[in-house]
Amino acid sequence: MDFKIYSPSYKRASGVKTHKVVPNVIYCVHEFEADKYIENGYKVKILPNEIRGNISRVRNYIKDNYISSKGIIIDDDIEKILQWTVVHGVPMQVPVLDLETFFHNGFTMCEEIGAKLWGVNILGDKGSYREYTPFGTTNTVSASFMGFLDNNLSFDETLPLKDDYDFCIQNLNTYRKILRYNAYSLVKKDHGNVGGCADYRSVEVEMEQLKLMQKKWGSKIVRNDLTQKGKKTKIFDINPVVKTPIKGV
Repeated sequence: MDFKIYSPSYKRASGVKTHKVVPNVIYCVHEFEADKYIENGYKVKILPNEIRGNISRVRNYIKDNYISSKGIIIDDDIEKILQWTVVHGVPMQVPVLDLETFFHNGFTMCEEIGAKLWGVNILGDKGSYREYTPFGTTNTVSASFMGFLDNNLSFDETLPLKDDYDFCIQNLNTYRKILRYNAYSLVKKDHGNVGGCADYRSVEVEMEQLKLMQKKWGSKIVRNDLTQKGKKTKIFDINPVVKTPIKGV
């Protein structure tokens, strides 16, 4: 492959999963715990201890030091990469068997449409996938899986819990499009994990980050998710709704 796949990992030497799905993945870990990952036989890049505690800073370090032209940054707890397809006339999700081809196609199509960032659907349920819209160009993608192609932008280190939303808005603002494969999605556990961002994530911090994003981009672009409005028990959704004035699908 003419690109590499990196996965930032923190305090999960015995709990990483992505290598089982993506054998070529390289875990990017800090000096203080690198030996634990190496002892487990993982491919490793060692990060300086001083950049820990902020995932945006870590992603920037990986992007700036390891990804010269194109590369992928993926989470360390990926259990499956799935694709919607039709089996015997019924839409079904099946594991992607030829990931290398999928990755290559992602970069090729990204280059052909003039995008600098590509990824997969944030949601895996059928309601979020429409067969007649196989690709998106104005949707956000998750930092759980991002492919970078000659991308000169940086993650905002003041928004470590909303860095992917902010980075996507930056890309739409600068490059006017993002490539998203709507039929593809990830299976992973976002809640209940130890290590990683879980060490400093809380509802209070999430709310502060959301307000910072709205201050940066405006409340018309970064909106509160009000899908629970009207229900007796109001639930705060930590993920904003992003609506940009960029034309596309």
